[in-house]
Amino acid sequence: MNNTKKPVIEVKDLTKVYQMGEIMVEALRGVSLQINKGEMVALMGPSGSGKSTLMNTLGCLDQPTDGEYYLDGELVSQLDEQGLTQIRRHQIGFVFQSFNLLSKTSALANVELPMIYAGLPSKERKQRAKEALELVGLGDRLDHQPSELSGGQQQRVAIARALATTPAIILADEPTGNLDTQSSEEVMNIFQSLNREQGITVILVTHEEDIGAYTQRIIRMRDGLIERDEPVANRTLANLAAVQTVDDAIAVPAPALNSTTIEPQGVTL
Repeated sequence: MNNTKKPVIEVKDLTKVYQMGEIMVEALRGVSLQINKGEMVALMGPSGSGKSTLMNTLGCLDQPTDGEYYLDGELVSQLDEQGLTQIRRHQIGFVFQSFNLLSKTSALANVELPMIYAGLPSKERKQRAKEALELVGLGDRLDHQPSELSGGQQQRVAIARALATTPAIILADEPTGNLDTQSSEEVMNIFQSLNREQGITVILVTHEEDIGAYTQRIIRMRDGLIERDEPVANRTLANLAAVQTVDDAIAVPAPALNSTTIEPQGVTL
């Protein structure tokens, strides 16, 4: 570990036990790790390995059963729900596999949503949403609804939404899971560019080795434990020129939510 860098995330002996009927399931069995500011990290492992549970814990969507979780030096594993909500609103941006966009709402309005929860005034919300969409190459799609956008474009709207509150960390859960190869490359180019140019810490869950290759480090999990934690030897580097001009020629409809909230698992963002 490079001691010149300050960990933005540090977990010590983290455990998570779920009760399913009369059975106790150990999803995490004593996980310890550090992630430095500005790192780009992939969590990988088979189904049931604990990677999604760890992601939910790092995102303050779930609390550990035991152990300590420090976020930027603050012990968050013992915060109440109000404290966790404030962290989710101001320090972490979320990107989900299913995009979680409101189907009858423009791209601009979708990006504004987390800023409404954060209490930002309307003029500032619209300006920041516009800038975020321009950053991901959708400055000419501000008024388009999800049904008018391809899957790759919808995921870029979701990334813009995650950026709108200027988080220090982006957590992405299978962000390319619903995308074709070209759209996956475009999305990973954007993540890598944000990490490289703006210093945003990016943590993503993926089961795809080619997606993990875009990161600097892969943490492999199995049976609720870290099996290996290693740097990426042959990293795939983003085409930064393409990030600025990325566009999809054909709009292919992808699933969008019809609800009026983007809050996952009943948790207030």
